[in-house]
Amino acid sequence: MSKSDRLAEFESYRQQMNERIAQIDRLGIKRFFNLDSSAYKDGALSGKEKELLGLVASMVLRCNHCIDYHILQCVDAGWSDEELVDAFNVALIVGGSIVIPHLRHAVESLDLARLRKIEDKDK
Repeated sequence: MSKSDRLAEFESYRQQMNERIAQIDRLGIKRFFNLDSSAYKDGALSGKEKELLGLVASMVLRCNHCIDYHILQCVDAGWSDEELVDAFNVALIVGGSIVIPHLRHAVESLDLARLRKIEDKDK
């Protein structure tokens, strides 16, 4: 069992619960999920840039699940570690010292996402 399984468990849980939530017959919930998905599509800003913004916002709002999601999206989008660390710095400045535990989480998640990429190449 790989250490990066924490991210796989997160992805599995997220997918399972999103499927369950999709079964709920509530228009407001459905509209919000659609709005959330649409927000990250290319527009005046690229989807890649929007994912980085989502990561910074997630850190400032102190949402570890959100951080994991956006780390995975940012890694897949091709952001470098240097660029991501720059974004982490912005989140820390905007959010203050209360963001430090979430900075730790983001750094660990980035390390795990990079490890996963290496493991996937070795398969």
